[in-house]
Order: sequence, then structure tokens, then C-alpha cells
Amino acid sequence: MLTARAYLIQRLSALLMAPFVLGHLAVMIYAIEGGLSVGEILSRTQDSLIWFLFYGSFVLAVSIHAALGLKVILAEWAGITGQANSVISWVIGLGLLIMGGQAIWSVTFA
Repeated sequence: MLTARAYLIQRLSALLMAPFVLGHLAVMIYAIEGGLSVGEILSRTQDSLIWFLFYGSFVLAVSIHAALGLKVILAEWAGITGQANSVISWVIGLGLLIMGGQAIWSVTFA
């Protein structure tokens, strides 16, 4: 189970994710309705610190939220507790952070 602090952090990460999800949906709708091609989208995101910070913050919030949620799932459904629970959940959370970071870097600065 989550400690009170971890529970609060997970709820705060969810609170942060909500506007990022809405922002991402708005951007997708704008791109689709505007008929933008992949090349046009990438030309708008290249060398953009704003897009990097927006999606970087989104990925960070998702990674933290997922790792904490996975701790509960591993304990309740798989019976994995203690150190193994922490290691598995945080390794997966770190993996999400790394993969998301690589994707964002590719779209904004590569």
C-alpha cells in the first residue's frame, strides 16, 4: 500500500496530468482539423523549448503517477510487497520516463 505521502504525490500528479491531457487533445484536434502533415507538425515543434517543457512535464507526471499506481497493483493483485514491489514499480516508472524523454527529444531537438 501507499504511504500517505505517496498517496498525496500520486493525487498531485493526477491533478497535473489533467490540463496536459486537455492541452494534448486540443493540439491533436487543431492538427487534424488543420490538415497538418507530419512534416508540418515536426517543423513547428523543432527547436521549441515550450513544447519540450510541456510534454516533458507531462511525461514526468505520468511516470510518477504510473509508478505509484503500479505499487498498489503489484501488492493487491500480484501479492508482491516490500523491496521487490518498490524496485519493480520504480524501474518501470524510470523506463517510462526514459522512453517518453527520448520521444520528446526526437520531436523537439533531434
